[in-house]
Amino acid sequence: MPLYLNDEQQMLRDTARDFVAEHAPPAHLRQLRDANDTNGFSRDLWKQFAEMGLTGILIPEADNGLGLGHVEAGIVLEEIGRNLSPSPFLTTAVAAVEALKSTPHAPRWFPGILAGETVAALAIDESPKHNGRIAMQAERAGNGFRLTGAKRFVAHGHVADLILVAAKTDRGTTLFAVPNDAKGLTATPERLADSSLASHLAFEAVEVDADAVIGEVDQGGTLLARLLAAGRTGASAELLGVGGGAMDLTNAYLKERKQFGVPIGSFQALQHRAAHLYSEMEVARAAVLKAQQRLDSGQDASEAVAVAKAMSGLATTLAVQEGIQMHGGIGMTDEYDIGFYMKRARALAELFGDANFHADSLAQAAGY
Repeated sequence: MPLYLNDEQQMLRDTARDFVAEHAPPAHLRQLRDANDTNGFSRDLWKQFAEMGLTGILIPEADNGLGLGHVEAGIVLEEIGRNLSPSPFLTTAVAAVEALKSTPHAPRWFPGILAGETVAALAIDESPKHNGRIAMQAERAGNGFRLTGAKRFVAHGHVADLILVAAKTDRGTTLFAVPNDAKGLTATPERLADSSLASHLAFEAVEVDADAVIGEVDQGGTLLARLLAAGRTGASAELLGVGGGAMDLTNAYLKERKQFGVPIGSFQALQHRAAHLYSEMEVARAAVLKAQQRLDSGQDASEAVAVAKAMSGLATTLAVQEGIQMHGGIGMTDEYDIGFYMKRARALAELFGDANFHADSLAQAAGY
């Protein structure tokens, strides 16, 4: 498979780039933060995403979507990352759609996602860091289940219309589609370092009908793996955008800022660091595209996804750290955008497992 975009994908990239840069640049994030916006994103902008057809990228054509793949979803996410655009695109149009696809829940939730009216949240993690372990219990109660436990760092959890919840059942893991108004469910939002909002969700004997089960009871592990593979690959693409945006901002500063009468970008030491950063970002880009292509072709993508998430996290961390350093003192100020890139990179790198988590999973898969 070629590690580059075809003509149609490049057209989508150009369209998404223009749209996101015009409607949701870093100034949009700054505006939401300064206004202490309680949603964490703009629902009007989410509708505009839908009007562009972007929310239906992964929804099959039979369900009125575009029927495209993870490469195309990644193109949109990279532009979201490049502009630091607060959006539920990753959780809703990518991870949730992938989990609901080909299930009886698709006709229920896909029309709202296509219309930009539905936002989904992923209630997966229960500890400060993603560790893959689930302790939350779902006990049978009447014709359905009773959910008891807590989830942490649920992006959009306080405003989502649909919450996908992973819980332990008698013989395995089961995935549930829980409405936000379920009795016994409370959400406590907290603002993270990148100014986004994530919630602590408490489930106190939340009762759901049997038709809330996504897929089969006790067999949710496969669906959860599919959700996480899509989410991790999407987060990797967004990380590429964050790193690329930081790199572009830094390169522009190196050409603009003068010292001793010449642009600081003419100093060989800084040129070497910029060249090293570019190389690392390109290696990460190849890893992400490889993971996207393997997901789209239906091949086993577990190793490729882990490599993509780890590599994009490391490369983007380098990009934002170099950006802060090469900007000097101005990089430490709130008025300049480079700091926003560092904060977003930090949050995304942790989402669905950081570089250490995925390096460990690869080592275990290799028998170490």
